[in-house]
Amino acid sequence: MKPVIGVGMVGHAFMGRAHSQAWRSVSAFFDLPVVPSMAALCGRSPDRTAQAARELGWAAAETDWKQLVKRDDVQIVDICTPGDSHAEIAVAALAAGKHVLCEKPLANTVAEAEAMAEAAREAAERGVQAMVAFNYRRVPAIALARRLVAEGRLGELRHVRAQYLQDWIVDPEFPLVWRLRKDKAGSGALGDIGAHIVDTAQFVTGQNLTGVSALTETFVKERPLAEGSAGLAGESRTGEKGTVDVDDAALFIGRFEGGALASFEATRFAAGRKNALRIEINGSKGSLAFDFEAMNELWFHDHTLDGDEAGFRRIIVTEPGHPYAGAWWPPGHGLGYEHTFTHEVKDFLEAVAAGTAPSPSFEDGLRVQRVLAAVEASAADESRWTVV
Repeated sequence: MKPVIGVGMVGHAFMGRAHSQAWRSVSAFFDLPVVPSMAALCGRSPDRTAQAARELGWAAAETDWKQLVKRDDVQIVDICTPGDSHAEIAVAALAAGKHVLCEKPLANTVAEAEAMAEAAREAAERGVQAMVAFNYRRVPAIALARRLVAEGRLGELRHVRAQYLQDWIVDPEFPLVWRLRKDKAGSGALGDIGAHIVDTAQFVTGQNLTGVSALTETFVKERPLAEGSAGLAGESRTGEKGTVDVDDAALFIGRFEGGALASFEATRFAAGRKNALRIEINGSKGSLAFDFEAMNELWFHDHTLDGDEAGFRRIIVTEPGHPYAGAWWPPGHGLGYEHTFTHEVKDFLEAVAAGTAPSPSFEDGLRVQRVLAAVEASAADESRWTVV
């Protein structure tokens, strides 16, 4: 019999459903040292939270996250709320001796992220672990890209190009949901999807950004007020309009600590692009390219080959030796978005059971937060070069 570890999750909207799927499925596919028990789900509405708990597989429902943190049957707190509440919940949970998995971006401000990272450092001394949920690190193709770079297959890195393109708010009548409000989300496309490509680029290269020069833009300045707070789905309108006080798009260049030049683009206004997280890296010995809209593929070019053979080749990342893939289906049977969360939970549970620091840590989340802050500062100062 393996030991059971209780999980309590705060939030049950888009991310909450994705995380619930991961907690439900992880033990069926991975041989873990512990078995997660979905002890309690927390949300603000008693009726909606109780219904979500039944639908998503949670044993109990709470309406106060402080009560959830106090529960004896909860050893892990999974935070799936908007960014304005991450710091308060995470710091309290770590102080209470609970391991913490927190959605990205880590916080809404650098100061909040610093407080969370400090709380995580102190908790680690007591054997309590914390991880930020950058799920795209767990795409098998991206994990394979990291392996190729770490093995030196690309040589000296020279260029990094990263994009995250969506189109879900192109319609100016789309309502003013919480992701479009600075007090809840911290920033717009920059923090929501820009954070992902910053982390993905730093993860794959193994290097951090040292400086940026940026532009941001809000294309639709006002939107209909919405009843409720769902993140991606349309909602009923109240007939009134409110101000959009976050960016719709962010564009910036940067430099990595190893000297590579970088460009980043995050937008929710790329009509026709649904979830195109893309990265291309060029090095002295080769290149790689990835697009999440074809998430089971990685394109690799080995520049050391003779020119008659050279060119990008497609790797179908479903072989048993590829990261994570061997736990699932036969070769050629692709994975989907939801599997990245299962991989995330798997890695977190293994780290908690072993008493080792999980990755990405709150320190990694803080590094991303500092890049986001530098981008905002640069954009507010006529694109001035800003040190991270």
